[in-house]
Amino acid sequence: MALDTIFVNLPVQDLPRSVAFYQALGFTPHPIFQGEGASCMCISPQINLMLQTHAHFRRFTDKPIPDPAQTTGLLLCLHCDSPGQVDALVKAALAAGGSARGPAQDLGFLYSDGFSDPDGYSWILNHIYPGAG
Repeated sequence: MALDTIFVNLPVQDLPRSVAFYQALGFTPHPIFQGEGASCMCISPQINLMLQTHAHFRRFTDKPIPDPAQTTGLLLCLHCDSPGQVDALVKAALAAGGSARGPAQDLGFLYSDGFSDPDGYSWILNHIYPGAG
């Protein structure tokens, strides 16, 4: 059994705002997984972001939905091809309504920066230098 595709499910306050934000980062709407209360955004062929209204998300859990602007339940991390791609994605996120997480860090083996989306979900973008380690 191949386990090669992931759907990260995020409950969001304003679905159209979230879709617009992630489209500004270059993520594309999934051709099939769209509907009332949910919209899937393709990050890559193997990584999908399922954005769901709180009402839609509650169909899958009876646990409380935490406020990601106030708590941290997960950190979303993506590997980028270059430090320039890290910087470009952070710049796009800030222009689309996200907020900065802090200054970029270059640790010699790793370049890292990030942002929080309009709901407060934290994204970390890393580039690991070839041959590092």
